[in-house]
Amino acid sequence: MNPYLRSTLYWIFTLITFPFMTLVDAIFYLIYSGSKKKVSRVEDPILLTPANEIAQKIRNREWKAEDVMSAFIIRAKEVNPLVNAVVGERYDLALREAQNLDCTLDSMTPEQRNAEFSEEKKPFLGVPLSVKEAFYWKGMANTSGLTARRHIQASEDAPVLINLRNAGAIPFIQTNISEVCMWFESSNYVYGTTNNAYDVRRMVGGSSGGEGCIISTGASVFGVGSDIGGSIRMPCFFNGIFGHKPTGGIVENRGQFPIASEKAKDLLSTGPMCRYASDLIPMLKVMAGPEKVANLKLDVKVEISKLRVISVPDDSGSLMVSKVDKELVDIQRKVMEFFKKEGAEVHEKRIRKFRYSLEFWTGRMNLADDGPKFANLMSGREAGHVNCFVELLKKFVCLSEHTLPAIALGLFDDVLPKLTVKNDLKAVEVLKVLKQELLAMMGDDGVLLYPSHPKLAPYHSHPIFTPFNFAYTGLFNALGFPVTQCPLGLSKDGRPLGVQVVTTPFNDHLSLAVARTLEKHFGGWANF
Repeated sequence: MNPYLRSTLYWIFTLITFPFMTLVDAIFYLIYSGSKKKVSRVEDPILLTPANEIAQKIRNREWKAEDVMSAFIIRAKEVNPLVNAVVGERYDLALREAQNLDCTLDSMTPEQRNAEFSEEKKPFLGVPLSVKEAFYWKGMANTSGLTARRHIQASEDAPVLINLRNAGAIPFIQTNISEVCMWFESSNYVYGTTNNAYDVRRMVGGSSGGEGCIISTGASVFGVGSDIGGSIRMPCFFNGIFGHKPTGGIVENRGQFPIASEKAKDLLSTGPMCRYASDLIPMLKVMAGPEKVANLKLDVKVEISKLRVISVPDDSGSLMVSKVDKELVDIQRKVMEFFKKEGAEVHEKRIRKFRYSLEFWTGRMNLADDGPKFANLMSGREAGHVNCFVELLKKFVCLSEHTLPAIALGLFDDVLPKLTVKNDLKAVEVLKVLKQELLAMMGDDGVLLYPSHPKLAPYHSHPIFTPFNFAYTGLFNALGFPVTQCPLGLSKDGRPLGVQVVTTPFNDHLSLAVARTLEKHFGGWANF
């Protein structure tokens, strides 16, 4: 499109929609005013310890695994009535596993413990683990928020869960998701809606929203998430924790419902979510396994002063995406100033092609036409199909068991891809050019700072009016770049701030090093 015409359309669209969105914000404020609540402050030292340090204390017999598990279970029971993040639990079995581990460790000499349960073999010895409900976990529910799958239980563990178990972790809770894992609010008719621990009137993101929430409350220290359009990073941002979308193919995606089709598989990444940056690399090593993780350079020391840092403040004006909140602009500028003081080469750039982020992601997804339609997935059966037009009519009389975002996506997915093929092909061609430009710009020693989302954690249901704001994360799924989501403290009204740290494929170690550095300077996760 002619740039002058696009600019004119942008301002016309802004003038038309600004009063509407201002009215929407005002209405949501009136609905939720006066009812702000948050979870209690985390006080127990066990809950305030990184996963790798918990494992070390259990290994050295400073702490008993049973006491650790009990502390996390007590906290989960305390906070869940307020946040509704835990949707499945195995407290008794997890406690029994912890007790058995204690008996085994106590029967050994220190030399025997260090040999059989070393940090190298069992880096997460006895650490409680939370798991996104969409992942297979033998004997546990695997509904992905679909009422049609209420009866479904997994018959095996997902490969990533097997790896974490083998590393000593003890899974003890399942966490809530969005319906069919394709929306950025974790709400469904199986488990209900998850509330933000910093302000229960607000959302936790999706689809790994329950995971992000429960880790933020202190009821879990680390967990498993997956990301095809921002499903790790948005929940981590809204809940003030760390998350990493790895380079594609590094962590096995098998063992979750739904699963990306063959053509879309490089948009999906399974990755770690945690409260402390020091757990990111150990988690990634375990989740990936020794063969695949060898493709990364996770043990290479990164000198912050030698990094090239490119800060991109926004998407240069997409017609369909909100303007970035001022507090997010300000905190990203503070990150820039910090890197300058550290001696890094820092540049602020506006990349005009970023305004097409939505088109890039939808183009990639629409052209990945070798999998089932979304309406098929909504049925919960391989050969099923939900009539989303009928579901929309049923929604108006409160008879549908599907969320409005899922119904809308089912309707669009049935029609739009056939109508937008030419535009999708053009978008993907532009995306290829952008990818080459970014590879040249960032090289093997550069990171890119970019807002995690244009808005701080919104009120519940607000994304229905801003459905395309996920483009800030979806862009990097379309590009296939690894990204680390980093918390940066709280806003004036107590909502988490954060930034995405992006790097080029197989250079995950750069963004993970930046995460540890930012945690030290900005404080990382904020207690309540």
